Amino acid sequence: MILYRILHVIFPAFFRLLGAKDYGAEHVPPEGGVIVAANHMSNWDPPFLASFLERPVSYMAKQELFEIPIFGTVIRWLFAFPVRRGAADRSAVKAAVKELRAGRCVGIFPEGTRSKDGEVHHFGAGVALLASMSNAPVVPAAILGTNRMSGLKVAYGEPIFFAGKANRESLDEFSQKIREEIIKMKNFHSEK
Repeated sequence: MILYRILHVIFPAFFRLLGAKDYGAEHVPPEGGVIVAANHMSNWDPPFLASFLERPVSYMAKQELFEIPIFGTVIRWLFAFPVRRGAADRSAVKAAVKELRAGRCVGIFPEGTRSKDGEVHHFGAGVALLASMSNAPVVPAAILGTNRMSGLKVAYGEPIFFAGKANRESLDEFSQKIREEIIKMKNFHSEK
């Protein structure tokens, strides 16, 4: 927790130095389980997304990162937990639901990988599955500029709740709704 607090002073100052702007952080509930779902363009996205929020953010990170000596330990200290990409990782889903039920904030990048062209690509159903299993709201977040480290902006939208049955169609529909909201915010803030 101490390392997170230190970095939570350093990273916001660094991003502000680069001219970063944030919008709508008040939409992230100050307590209780919440999912912050964002587009993904750069390795800078996790610290950037969390920098302007008052509460710590736990992230799913690819398993391979935890196998890197020292780095793996550090990201665990920063509340990250592993996920195996390219497979349905039940242990990662259980870990995320446990975090949410414990009242924590979980950051998710539903594209599953970084976008090389800056566009918001297909969202997997994972974000919707977590919302349905935990009853936590999803705050869509649009990240701009981290792929070139200029014009840095992050916008957090109104919380969205999953309602209905957790079948494939409903999960896909909800994930698409989150994606569309992120695209809308990204377009709006890119014109500012």
